[in-house]
Amino acid sequence: MNKSELIDAMADKSELTKADAGRALDAFLQVVSETLGDSSLDVKDRSIALVGFGTFSVKERAERKGRNPKTGEEITIPKRKVASCKLSKTILN
Repeated sequence: MNKSELIDAMADKSELTKADAGRALDAFLQVVSETLGDSSLDVKDRSIALVGFGTFSVKERAERKGRNPKTGEEITIPKRKVASCKLSKTILN
């Protein structure tokens, strides 16, 4: 399902116009992006939990060793933050 199909489905289920459903989806995506990307918050505070759906959060990957696939040289991969989504167990039922 792509974004326009999701907007159509949301409009059908909620009795909103497609334009209103599109604005609602865009607002949701903006809030999720802003919350996960807010560097003023600690990593543990940058999460959104939707009961029955899942939790969007930011995790921090530690620095680690890796290899350059071209040369085989060992390199250091710096620590970084990554977005994560853990789905609820009930979502597929």
